[in-house]
This record gives sequence, structure tokens and C-alpha cells, in this order.
Amino acid sequence: MTKKIRVLLVDDHMLVLDGLQARLELEGNIDIIATASNGLDALARAKETQPDLVLMDVSMPVLNGLEATKRFKVEQPNVKILMLSMHNDKEYILSLIQSGANGYVLKDVSSEELVQAINTVHQGGTYFSSGASDSLFSLASSAKESEELTKRETAVLKALAAGLSNKEIAQTLDISVRTVETHRQNVKNKLDIHTSAGLIKYALAKQLID
Repeated sequence: MTKKIRVLLVDDHMLVLDGLQARLELEGNIDIIATASNGLDALARAKETQPDLVLMDVSMPVLNGLEATKRFKVEQPNVKILMLSMHNDKEYILSLIQSGANGYVLKDVSSEELVQAINTVHQGGTYFSSGASDSLFSLASSAKESEELTKRETAVLKALAAGLSNKEIAQTLDISVRTVETHRQNVKNKLDIHTSAGLIKYALAKQLID
């Protein structure tokens, strides 16, 4: 029997919580183990229930989703965080990614897409709904490019975006791991993008990877 995904729902609107719970409990592989109305409550409930994934609103009282995500990544780093929001501002989305969120879904998505996002994030991937992705692509295309990437830096970027580790990149390009780390840092500095998710989105936007 397939193990169910243990999900903690967090939103300060009871109607939203009830609706999400009712819909997601229709899925055979999802188990809603608890709900919370703010980030602080979510942290406490997560310690009690040990969820696999937290589906959390961004705008909440007491402790918002952004600050809660930062604390989750310190206190319970193995828990996956999927943000649910009506905000489509690219800087807003980027701040969530930088805080450690594994995905960002806008509240106007279909229930089927939300389920897909939960499954993707639970399996170790990242997920951004189409509206959020469009905003990130826009951000990537406007990233600082005052310094052009060298051919080797571009090759390292492509490999990183494809999911290769530093060791695998070193073997592929026949260079040392330390050299890969240096190129990786140079890429981040030149593009002013400092997260793996951000680099992937940039590579996609620039069609460096499929």
C-alpha cells in the first residue's frame, strides 16, 4: 500500500481551510493530518504531527508565511513547504524561494493543478504555477547581466540547472570540484541570483535547458 502524503494546511480563513481539506481528502494518496490559522500555530502543529508537506498561505496574522518558512527550514528542515497565495509579484515570489519554499502556487489554479504541485514537491521537485513561473521568467530576463558569462560558466550553469552535482559537473567538464564551485559562485554573483531554483528559472528563460 502506498504511503500517504501527510499534509498540514495553513490559512487564516476557515472557509479556505475547509474547502482545501474537503477537496484534498478526495485524493487517495493525501492525508490532511492537521490545520493551522497562522505561521506560529503551524510550527507548533508540525512539531506535534510531523507532516511531510506544509501547504501554507503567505499573508497571515501573528507570523506570516515568509517568516514561518524561514523558521521551518531551521527547525524542521525536512518538511517540504508549498506556498499558496494570490500575490503574483515577482519580487514577492523570489523572496519566498530564497526563504526556502519548495513551490509557489497561485490561488486561481485548478484543484487538479494543486494536487499535481503537492505530489511534485513531495517527490523532491519544485513547482510553480503558470502565473508564478511567468513572473519568475520576467525576473530572470531582467537579471543583472552587466558581465557576460564565460563559456565555461555557461556550461556549469546548464549542468546545475539539469540537476547535476558539483562532483558530476567536475567529471563531465574534466575540471576539479573546487573549480566548479568557483564557477558556480561567479555565475551567482554575475546574475545576482543566489538560489538553485532561481538559476533553474533563469536557464529555462534563456532556453539554456529544455
